[in-house]
Amino acid sequence: MAANGVKPPVTSQAYLEGSQVNQTKSLISELCRLFYNLGWVSGTGGSITAKVHDDSVPKSDQIIIMSPSGVQKERMVEEDMYVLSSNGDILFSPLPKPYPHKPPKCSDCAPLFMKAYVKRNAGAVIHSHGMESCLVTMMDPSAKEFRITHMEMIKGIQGHGYYDELVVPIIENTAHERELTDSLAAAIEAYPKTTAVLVRNHGVYIWGDSWISAKTQAECYHYLFQAAIKLHQLGLDWSTPSHGPIRSSQALLGGGTTNTSPKRCVVLDIEGTTTPISFVTDVLFPYARDNVRRHLEETYDTDATQEDIELLRSQVQDDLQHGVVDAVPIPYDEDGRHHVIAALVANVEGMIKSDRKITSLKQLQGHIWSTGFEKNELKGVVFDDVPGSLEKWYASGIKVYIYSSGSRLAQRLLFGYSNFGDLRKYLCGFFDTTVGNKKETKSYVEISESLGVHKPSEILFITDIFQEAVAAKAAGLEVTISVRPGNGPLPENHGFKTIKSFSEI
Repeated sequence: MAANGVKPPVTSQAYLEGSQVNQTKSLISELCRLFYNLGWVSGTGGSITAKVHDDSVPKSDQIIIMSPSGVQKERMVEEDMYVLSSNGDILFSPLPKPYPHKPPKCSDCAPLFMKAYVKRNAGAVIHSHGMESCLVTMMDPSAKEFRITHMEMIKGIQGHGYYDELVVPIIENTAHERELTDSLAAAIEAYPKTTAVLVRNHGVYIWGDSWISAKTQAECYHYLFQAAIKLHQLGLDWSTPSHGPIRSSQALLGGGTTNTSPKRCVVLDIEGTTTPISFVTDVLFPYARDNVRRHLEETYDTDATQEDIELLRSQVQDDLQHGVVDAVPIPYDEDGRHHVIAALVANVEGMIKSDRKITSLKQLQGHIWSTGFEKNELKGVVFDDVPGSLEKWYASGIKVYIYSSGSRLAQRLLFGYSNFGDLRKYLCGFFDTTVGNKKETKSYVEISESLGVHKPSEILFITDIFQEAVAAKAAGLEVTISVRPGNGPLPENHGFKTIKSFSEI
């Protein structure tokens, strides 16, 4: 309120900086972190928008808070948000942050969000890349709609009850999300009762008349999609009531009714678990070492490489202060590019030789490997039993994650360019040492809290390293040790279950 008791207009600076707007920004940040932990929005994917609730302003005129594109959902904060008018004009853009943050960008979903607001006068819209929607829509490649009835959580969808049939339209994916606008609008017109639209092989858009109803319906759709997946695996038709009383989350998650602790998530190590240790030590590391100079020379002027150089320069300055062996001062551009590159190469070679687990090295290695995979000079290697097991777990509704000391970029490259094709479609997320050292219990506590399980024992962690197994077990996770060719020896009487293939699980 202004001093005279008159409320400022919704487009005024006072209003845009007021408590109602800030509360909505904070809410979206919280929801993004929550949905990331559930596997619904991975990395920078997915988005959420909500109107600033104000009873004195008609809903059609309320301003909109929109999460940005290109910002890690689990790290999002209030100042990252965009503020839009009811007609889609940007009233406030977040300010750029210093390195290593990327410049802010309004979500490519913005036109679709605005269409949902106009067509349905929604109060909030959620765009999920996860939530099993891709698998559901791939069950029948020709399906134009998803139907399910006689399932418990249908009553949580606006305007529906247990005995009703829920119908969700399916539209085809496009190269760019903004190109979905017309087909999304047509689906909303054709299905006046729907509160969601599935996009084949992409994700789902869900809206409600408030952020609470949008979130509640998102949770219900998640349950129903999982139910449909499980029924499909059992060879049953999820669109009729003849499938019987499959109700419990235990059954939906593959645990059955007799398992008191069904597994909801599997967390996999890479080296010695999904991938031969020799691939990392004999292929990836030598490739990065041998191609540092070429990569820097070819990409020196790109933003990514300049960021890598600044991160390495900062690390080396710290190393010099602490007397780290092999640390060499890195000059600046005015001393000549070739001098900068020579110093960078010397430092990177020393870091690789010492097998240092530091972000600056891992980030540069990831970019070098990215170039190698894109040029077909590298191809990821996984054991023969891995693809089938990933597909089986994914189809059963069990979420699969990776936890490795390598960067998340390196993890995605290995599974994206594997000897069995792109396996990333079966993975829900990637953890690296930013969550903590792999031999420390608190790292696994952090992961279990991030995955949103009811108790840590619902997570199965598979590794080849005894110390990692001990740390994960202390955090309450179920642990299995992978015994693969080339793996190191285990202590006698270690007490852990061992497997030689994922097919044994």
